[in-house]
Amino acid sequence: MLSASGASKWLNCTPSAVLESQFDEKPSSYADEGTLAHRLSEAYLKLYFRQKTKQWFKKEIIEIKKSQYYDESMEEYVDQYVTYVMETYNTYGKNSIIFIEQTLDLSKYIPEGQGTNDVMIFSQNVLEIIDLKYGRGVPVYAEKNKQMMLYAVGSIEKFGFIYDIDIVRMSIYQPRIGNYSSWDINAEELIIWAEQEVKPKAELAFKGLGEFVAGQHCLFCKAKPMCRANMDYQLELAKLDFKKPDLMSDEEVSFVLERQKLFIDWVGSVAEYALEQAAKHNKKWPGVKLVEGRSNRKYLDDEKVVKRLTDAGWKLDDISTRKLLGIVAMEKLLGKITFQDILTDLLVKPQGSPALVSVKDKRPELNSIEQAKEDFK
Repeated sequence: MLSASGASKWLNCTPSAVLESQFDEKPSSYADEGTLAHRLSEAYLKLYFRQKTKQWFKKEIIEIKKSQYYDESMEEYVDQYVTYVMETYNTYGKNSIIFIEQTLDLSKYIPEGQGTNDVMIFSQNVLEIIDLKYGRGVPVYAEKNKQMMLYAVGSIEKFGFIYDIDIVRMSIYQPRIGNYSSWDINAEELIIWAEQEVKPKAELAFKGLGEFVAGQHCLFCKAKPMCRANMDYQLELAKLDFKKPDLMSDEEVSFVLERQKLFIDWVGSVAEYALEQAAKHNKKWPGVKLVEGRSNRKYLDDEKVVKRLTDAGWKLDDISTRKLLGIVAMEKLLGKITFQDILTDLLVKPQGSPALVSVKDKRPELNSIEQAKEDFK
């Protein structure tokens, strides 16, 4: 429950982990894409450092290339990361040792805690942790990065009896946005942090105790759409006094600019949660209803449309450029009556996605008697 990747949430807001457990885990194409990039980088690194055979590598690459997320750009970005890891390793000399995708036990500080580290390099009295971040939305930095710090703690716990570590270096490589950052901390200071801050907060978090604290860490919290502390935090924007004076002050504008991304994200998450509950669980929200969303007509078969029109005397150059004219443009070219006479049976209007709208909206509510009447029409 208390993952290293979610440490910034439960360390800042200890009850959030238990609260999140009430919400379903949503599949994410971004997460799946990142997982594949890590798998690809692991394959190249383990081949380079002779931790796997060429036969294993070839089989792994064949499987990776079957994924819908694999493409040449992923190869390019992963190659940049792999090159960075190899060059970093070489700077430490031949006596350094590298570990790739190591599972770490964090249960000494976090109940049931564990994590998987991308790369760690031990060299004399230095431990370097390297983490691949494949996302391109939000830059991630190494300085005081709680996930990286926990990985470092786990690495010391696992191998500290072999290596006498004084300095821990944490490096993040984010190739898709050209973001790289590194940060050093004294190993003893890191262990003190784990004992004095992580351990007591993890015990609270595991039991769902402590105070709710909203902030930037709410961005990736599953409970953010319904969390009251987050709502109060976001609505601070609405509490700005826009009346006295008539115009906002420079400080108020700066406040809005600073918080706009978090506020927009929160509003969107509430709307997404409400729609999901209404569509999948028949939840009724006061003042709104679930209706079929707007949709656009489309051709059933482009080739049949082209044949139908050319048989009717229309030139191919008139009805298409690189591809067939869209429906609106085609209707304008042919004229509404001709368009209907020739193409009506080759058009389809797919069902629109569910949408939440005001109860005053004229569209019938989904799964209602009014909708059934419309369907029978």
